[in-house]
Amino acid sequence: MTRQPLSLLRAMFDAAVDAATPPSPAAALPPAPPRGRLVVVGAGKASAAMAKAVEDHWKGPLTGLVVTRYGHGAPCERIEIVEAAHPVPDAAGEAAARRILDLVQGLGPDDLVLALISGGGSSLLSVPAPGLTLADKQAVNSALLRSGAHIGAMNCVRKHLSAIKGGRLAAAAYPARVLTLVISDVPGDDPSTIASGPTVPDETTFAEAREILAKYGIVEPASAVAHLERAAEETPKPGDPRLAHAETVMIATPQQSLEAAAEVARAAGVTPLILGDAIEGEASEVAKVMAGIARQVALRGQPAGAPCVLISGGETTVTIRGKGRGGRNVEFMLSLAVELNGLPNVFALAGDTDGVDGAEEVAGAVVTPDTLARAQAQGIDAKRSLANNDGHGFFEALGDQVVTGPTLTNVNDFRAILILGPQGAAKAEK
Repeated sequence: MTRQPLSLLRAMFDAAVDAATPPSPAAALPPAPPRGRLVVVGAGKASAAMAKAVEDHWKGPLTGLVVTRYGHGAPCERIEIVEAAHPVPDAAGEAAARRILDLVQGLGPDDLVLALISGGGSSLLSVPAPGLTLADKQAVNSALLRSGAHIGAMNCVRKHLSAIKGGRLAAAAYPARVLTLVISDVPGDDPSTIASGPTVPDETTFAEAREILAKYGIVEPASAVAHLERAAEETPKPGDPRLAHAETVMIATPQQSLEAAAEVARAAGVTPLILGDAIEGEASEVAKVMAGIARQVALRGQPAGAPCVLISGGETTVTIRGKGRGGRNVEFMLSLAVELNGLPNVFALAGDTDGVDGAEEVAGAVVTPDTLARAQAQGIDAKRSLANNDGHGFFEALGDQVVTGPTLTNVNDFRAILILGPQGAAKAEK
């Protein structure tokens, strides 16, 4: 092994983020300008960086507007960048989304709408359905975030409370052609789930949205529940003629990022094992499974004492029961530390590739064999911190946070557990 454990893990994380940096869209863009107008719209944590890439490539005339998270803007000259709140929408996001709807209406068949979509777009594209208010959507969104519902369930509800999600943006642009460039942040890379699929057909229904709220005991606000009961206008479904001229191109995925991290590990003499890019479930429970795998590998050893690293991605959830400062990555790491219980020669890193875990401007954290001992020396009980959903507080006290600042991209979570063989362990101690 040619690197120290934590520096290797950080290099792997950085490679994963770099692999998701909005690439040149040249291959996905048409070879010549449309006969009519080119209108660029978009939403998500990577949308501003994507807009900058479009401007750098496309020399012809264009106009447009994209909305991104506060602090995730990029310098553009022809495409307007608006920053708004995530994960709970705000008035700035609503105003920008309404302007995006206005931009695509009244276009003709010779016009092209270029939609730049990435993770986080669902909260940023917030136009309430008729009869609802932004406060209604904020209340439902907050309740879903606290509930532990997975991203597909949350977006099903969001689509049916929205005037822009679930294919409605593409329907509003008809008869113009719509080309959507997507950076995936969801398990399975389903474009109808990424940012709640504003430009693709939606197979979910009002009935499913009602079932999700019932499952998690969400009964307020009454106006939102009543809207789902009325089920007045379904989202555009597959085969809807208004979406006949809509095309989607995936330009970056979680799997590509995991493979980039694996290459860094191989170059350092570490054997990578990608466990999957679509792992879901309660963060603390997923950590227990990962700890069990790591313990098995650590105790049984690798061929010739070679170190290995378990790599995974996806989007776990956290059911909030405490009052601490948490996020799904630090929740995962805190549970992992408890389960490993100081197991020698095992190091780990988990972080959100957008640089923000939960509501904190912190990507994630690292775990070392002495994590629990260092916490105990400060009078910090790891199990109590976990019960209080206080992962950020725990790792901040230890100085073990992973801080990147806004990365201007998002392909969801990255997790790596490094298990050193005897030779690697000896080098790590030097």
